Amino acid sequence: MGGPMRCGTGAVPAGGSSRGRIVDPAAVGFALKQLLARCEVTETRALVAAGDAVATFRVFELPGNTVDSDVAATVAKELPLDPDRIAVRWFDVQGATDQRVIYAAAWDRALVKNVVDATRAAGLEPVVVDLKSAALARAVGEPSCVVVDLSSDPVDMVLVDGHMPRVWHAFEPKTPIGPDVASSLAAPLRSMLRFYRRRGSGSFGGRYPILIGGEHMLPHETLAKVAELVGQPVVPMPAPARVDPSVRHGTFLACLGLMMRRT
Repeated sequence: MGGPMRCGTGAVPAGGSSRGRIVDPAAVGFALKQLLARCEVTETRALVAAGDAVATFRVFELPGNTVDSDVAATVAKELPLDPDRIAVRWFDVQGATDQRVIYAAAWDRALVKNVVDATRAAGLEPVVVDLKSAALARAVGEPSCVVVDLSSDPVDMVLVDGHMPRVWHAFEPKTPIGPDVASSLAAPLRSMLRFYRRRGSGSFGGRYPILIGGEHMLPHETLAKVAELVGQPVVPMPAPARVDPSVRHGTFLACLGLMMRRT
């Protein structure tokens, strides 16, 4: 921390992953080790952002006097998953006298083990494995927004409300990413917003922005067309505070979000 920032990207080897899940930890670890060498990174402690395809999460807003046993019962009821295959953990994310806001995550042990094994195969020790959606929500300055990561395959979308990730969705655009992709982006965005509003979790008004990030930014005309189709402002991803201008923040937003972790 406090040293020069280095960044770089590398291709995942063929067959190394499938739809956000690592299937060949040794191959992915070898590719990561080569990337570290090219970037001259010598740090061996790793903070890892795992794709949301390996897990699920929920945010619960409970009365402030709810005891831990009742929180655990609520989480178990809302995330009724196979305990032999799925691990579940919850914790308070903000203190309030009249409310307990609980973030609960459930992850597939085998899929997360593949993430850990790939990291160690690269010569790194994973001290934290975080969900990408949580890292993205941490990195953006807007309290409520939708983050669209065009650099991922499939494309990741995270709805953030009250600084908390609320909904994650991934999709493969029917049109290649480019000037003509507006309708392919608008359809899943409208679906995500309808789902969240129907659930009654929040209002998510029309003033909240959709932030578009990725290696290459879409033309202004395309962003304006998406905004017209969805009914929300659509803007390029702004750079987080105190980020070196040489860092392509749209590409490395999840990494920047990892660095903002408090624990």
